[in-house]
Formats: sequence, C-alpha cells, structure tokens
Amino acid sequence: MEQLSAGKKLDRAFEKLGEKKTLSFELDLDTDAASLKALDAESDPQPGEEMPDEAAEMLSGAKIKVTVQSKKPINESGEKDLVGTALKISGPDGDLTEYRVIGDYTYLRADHDAIGKLMGSPAPAAEDLPPEAGALKDVLEGKWVKFNTKEMGRNATGGPGAEKSPAPAPSLDAKTQKKLVKAVGEVIAREVRFKTAGGGDGTEHITATAPFRTLVTDLLGEIRPLAKDLPPGVELPTDKDLKDAPDTKVTADFTLKNGELSAVGVDLAKLADNSKVRKLGLTLRMSDGTKPTAPAGATELDLKELAQGFFGAGMNDAEFGDSDLSGLDAQDSPPDDL
Repeated sequence: MEQLSAGKKLDRAFEKLGEKKTLSFELDLDTDAASLKALDAESDPQPGEEMPDEAAEMLSGAKIKVTVQSKKPINESGEKDLVGTALKISGPDGDLTEYRVIGDYTYLRADHDAIGKLMGSPAPAAEDLPPEAGALKDVLEGKWVKFNTKEMGRNATGGPGAEKSPAPAPSLDAKTQKKLVKAVGEVIAREVRFKTAGGGDGTEHITATAPFRTLVTDLLGEIRPLAKDLPPGVELPTDKDLKDAPDTKVTADFTLKNGELSAVGVDLAKLADNSKVRKLGLTLRMSDGTKPTAPAGATELDLKELAQGFFGAGMNDAEFGDSDLSGLDAQDSPPDDL
C-alpha cells in the first residue's frame, strides 16, 4: 500500500509540473574539489591533462538553471509555443555564462576570464584585439550581446532563397513515447522501493531506492525492443558494457510541498567505489520560475562582422600569407588532411 500511495503521489506531482506555463529547474552539483580530483585521478589522465585545482573548485560549486515560459501548459507545448527560455551556469564566485531566447532574439553574456581558468586556457584580453574585432570586444568583456535568431537560421540554410528547409530534429512519435513510459514504469514498479515521511508544514519526503546496475540493466532491457523507433544515432549500452557497474543501492529523495514536487536529491558517492570520493551528489530544484526578459543595453551582433573579428583577432594578413591555405583558389578544395 505504501508503494502504491507513494507512486501515485509522485505521478501527480510530475503531472502538476506539466500543468505550469512557466517553470524553472536548478541543478546543483553537491560535491567538493577533493572528490572531483579523486574522480579525475581514477580516470588515469595523461601527464599534464589532470584537472586543474581552479577547475575542481569552480565545478564543486556549479549550478545550472533553466527557465521555460510557454503560452500553453508545458506538457502540451511545442517549440512554437515557447515565448521565452533562459539558461544560466554559475560557479562559486558568480555567473559563468547565460543566454536567453526572447522573441526573435538570442541574448548572450559570459565571464571569459572565469571560463578560461576552468578550461586551463586564458581568453584574450579585449584591449588586445584589433579595431576590426568590433562587437567581439563586448563578448570578451562579459557584456550582454544579442543576435537575430531567425537571421542566423537563414544564414545557416543558405539565405532566404535556399531551396531546402533544414531537416527537423529527430524526435519520438507519440506511440513510441507511450511505449517507453510504460516500459520504464514497469521496471520502476518492480525494482524501486518507496518510503514516505512527513516533514511538517505541508512538506513530504518520498525516497526511492534501487540497486544501480540492476535498475539500469532492466531499464535498457525494456527499451532495447524499441531501439528501431528511437532517433538515429541513439546507441544503447549492452549488458556487457554494464557488467562492471556497481550494484550498490542508490536512493533518490523527492521533496513534495503541498503535493507539488520542489526538489530531488541523489547521493552518488557510493557509486564511485573510491574512499577519497567523500561527497558526490546532485540536487534538482523546481519552482514556478520568473518570466525571462530581454536584458537592457545588449549590443546587436553582425554575425559576418563577428566572424571577421575572430579571424582578425587570431591571424593577421602576414600570418595568413605564410600559411598553406594562402595558395588555394576560391574554388579549390583543401587537402584531405585539413
């Protein structure tokens, strides 16, 4: 009875999420730098390719927040119904990058100094760029910039006179989606154990526990018969691929507030099978979200000018003249090894 009751509560909580028109998800990596360094060392990186201390510190406090606004409830929406989307990636010292899609425009900003530290490759300073770099300087200075999303799409497909439209993104048809949902539901009902506990003030916790390898193997076993209906390029792991995966029990903690799902937490440290990995978890928080708005003062990018700015910043005319590409005619093809 507890299994059925908890399962129904979770079903209803997810249904309520789909009934909203504006929704935010925030993914929080709950770990520390020492655990990330231990995981990196376990992957046996080549000398000089180890994770930098700065990157480990930054990733240990990383957060990703996504907000979606639609004219219809989320579970009834298609791409044409979305009126605003936003994504922000933050580190312990502040925002790393953010973009918003509002109407016909996409807005971007990024902290290139922080990203350079994360990647181990410092970004060029804006003041070092040549005048022809134009709006690229604003990009490097972390200012808001924008470009016309539709115009970029037309450029990518050959302009307004292009004969062919871009192929639609691969997707699942409704029949296949229902089969997948049924298959996953059957495995969860068979392998996952639920428990409920009240937290007071309208808060309730539902924990779901299952052995990791068994759960994943059974899920893939149910999905494989549907592989022919999945989008091209989707490759499912085999049972052989999963044989070394730990079968440790993993617990997900779902937090419900007045029947609505507000957070999900998963502790993954046990899966690492490494005593030095003391803290490794994921927390996903849900909220009604705030309507994405267009930032004021964004500089509009000319995509052709921006491309010229990249070339101007990275290679001057003399360098280009010395390169192997300088002798190519406009109609020549580059060598196969380029």
